[in-house]
Amino acid sequence: MSVQTQRLSRLNAIPKAVRKAVQPALVQSGNELAQRMKALAPEDTGALKDSITATRPGQSTPPYSQPGGSRIAAENKVLVTAGNTDVRYPHLVEYGTAHAAAQPFFWPAFRLSRKKIANRIKRAVKKAVREA
Repeated sequence: MSVQTQRLSRLNAIPKAVRKAVQPALVQSGNELAQRMKALAPEDTGALKDSITATRPGQSTPPYSQPGGSRIAAENKVLVTAGNTDVRYPHLVEYGTAHAAAQPFFWPAFRLSRKKIANRIKRAVKKAVREA
């Protein structure tokens, strides 16, 4: 095999290697984000906290956690959702209503975690590219 052919085969292997190597970082980040959201969510009955989940790649989100029902997470995504068939009010807690003050938990957790998650994924991608 020529040097050029070897380099081309390494370049072609990068996307597969990156997708495979990034999944653990995505799952870890999704779980951490869900835990942070649970920590920030108000606890009245505990149902809202219990409804916050991180859906792994290839799995389905809980029904009614997404507009239009459940959704399958793509192979390069982790979906963090709040709500299910019993808890259909997370947006009302997050943003408030005319009769209840907002108790933000979703977006503050996201903002607190965003940089750490992005850095973890960048490190996983760089490592996969180096090793491919």
